[in-house]
Amino acid sequence: MFFCSVSAVWAQEKKDSVDSTAAGVTNTDTQEETSAEEDDWDSEWDDTFENSFDDSPVVPEIVYPDWFKKSFLELPEDISEAAKDGKKGIIVYFGQKHCAYCKMLIDRDFGQKDIETYTRKNFDVIAINIWGSNEVITPDGQTMTEREYAIREKANFTPTLIYYDTQGKKALMLRGYYPPYKFRAAMEYVVEGYYREETFRAYMTRANPPPKFEVSEMNHEDFFMSPPYALDRSHFKAQEPLLVFFEQTDCHACDVLHSEPLEYEPTRRLLEKFEVVQLDMNSDTPVITPDGQHLTAKQWAEQLNLFYAPTLIAFDEEGKEIIRIDSVAHVYRLKSVLEFIVTKTYKHIPNFMDWRFYTTFGGKMLPPVQHQPDEVDSEDQPVGSSTTQ
Repeated sequence: MFFCSVSAVWAQEKKDSVDSTAAGVTNTDTQEETSAEEDDWDSEWDDTFENSFDDSPVVPEIVYPDWFKKSFLELPEDISEAAKDGKKGIIVYFGQKHCAYCKMLIDRDFGQKDIETYTRKNFDVIAINIWGSNEVITPDGQTMTEREYAIREKANFTPTLIYYDTQGKKALMLRGYYPPYKFRAAMEYVVEGYYREETFRAYMTRANPPPKFEVSEMNHEDFFMSPPYALDRSHFKAQEPLLVFFEQTDCHACDVLHSEPLEYEPTRRLLEKFEVVQLDMNSDTPVITPDGQHLTAKQWAEQLNLFYAPTLIAFDEEGKEIIRIDSVAHVYRLKSVLEFIVTKTYKHIPNFMDWRFYTTFGGKMLPPVQHQPDEVDSEDQPVGSSTTQ
């Protein structure tokens, strides 16, 4: 079996076998044994977060693995070449030069030999710079810049990965960083073709069903509202934005969120500007949703297609979703998202990525698009080499 049993808790992942069975989901392509090196990576992942992962911009610039495809960003052609090579498709990687989460993906996930081998066997990985002005031909045949492509796909958090199958269909999109066990599961979800039959949430629920009995309580914060959860904003406008924490019991990632990220004093001051609700995404807790539906927390999570805990979703005063964080988020990222909402910036810059560009580069405009020539000289380097970001 390729991926670790996703029923394992993060903190125990280093003890699990990569060939364990998860709810009958099997992989006939390959079987990998957990090596000492892979155990070290999983252990280092846990230790990194237990010892306060720093998600501020990294220096020096990130370098791509040398096995990323050196592409001219003509993605339909890349998909055709992958199909001819017997692969399942391509992965488009949206990243940036100094992103700590991108470094985690490259070092912690792609840095594991089993993940690298499985990825290279089944996909070509093509890098996109979310601030870049290089011209891209997208899988649906449109021509735009890298930045325009990232904005179109709402790649708000880097790294963002889009898996395209050999027909150019989007099989899965992951926004943000996910730890190795979730990344392995996502890979197999696409390779084995489960995306044609069910959502990633349904797939993960089969492989990692919620406990039949409550094994622990969720982390409580003083700023969480008490039930009943009447969150309807469709009839009367609220005075503050709403932030919903979708969590679950026995969740190591949730524990991490409630440590340094939520203990950071500037973040706590920002949270005072919200109505904040915590829900167990597997529970039957009754909720009146921001748009007035009467659902349980589990039904609402299913409707929102949530597959990662914790997921944070922000709604405006009228009940419209502003943005969600459904991947790993530490101090810097969480604070930035809350500032984006509290300052009402989303009203005139609705795309979070645009706002990040303006705040990072002082509102400077990107340089004009550099159109690629019809014929590329043999000495020209295609985009996506190990030194291109």
